[in-house]
Amino acid sequence: MLLLKMFARIGSILTLRRLPHFWRVAIYICVGIAIGLAVVVARIANAMSYLSEAPETCINCHVMTDAYATWQRGSHGRVAVCVDCHLPQGNIVAKYAFKAMDGAKDSYVFAMRGESQVLQLSETAGSVVQSNCQRCHGELFSMIRMAESSQRKCWDCHTNIHGEVHSLSSSPRVLRPQLPDAGLEWMK
Repeated sequence: MLLLKMFARIGSILTLRRLPHFWRVAIYICVGIAIGLAVVVARIANAMSYLSEAPETCINCHVMTDAYATWQRGSHGRVAVCVDCHLPQGNIVAKYAFKAMDGAKDSYVFAMRGESQVLQLSETAGSVVQSNCQRCHGELFSMIRMAESSQRKCWDCHTNIHGEVHSLSSSPRVLRPQLPDAGLEWMK
């Protein structure tokens, strides 16, 4: 009985029964426009790709092109994808929670044009990457004094992971992916 009353109440709210017809139509139109805009934005942003682990997803954001190119041509390009290093491993809930939080933060920063000229890992992201370095290269850490390695990050010495980045617009020694030919065939 209580369950039926609850469903009736929810139905009343959704159908907006207590509002005049004009307001119901106006609200339904506004909700429809909002849903339509959300679908368009999701399509433009290629939102479904973020559910995958494909490295190409990372270059949906143009500022990641250099990182993608250096990963693709570096030693990690043959054995790992971006999420292997940049997301927590071993716990699927932690992995996708971190992916959602970090992605939301990055989306906000890029949409508001707040990215710095030299991209750097946040403290949280840095600790995730460091633990993944240790996960894959653990045998190397046994040769290093642990007191020293706990204070320094792997990339303090291994600066060649994504190449030497000076700024978003200047990354020397980066082999960029070949762009497709531009223009119409008959124009060449």
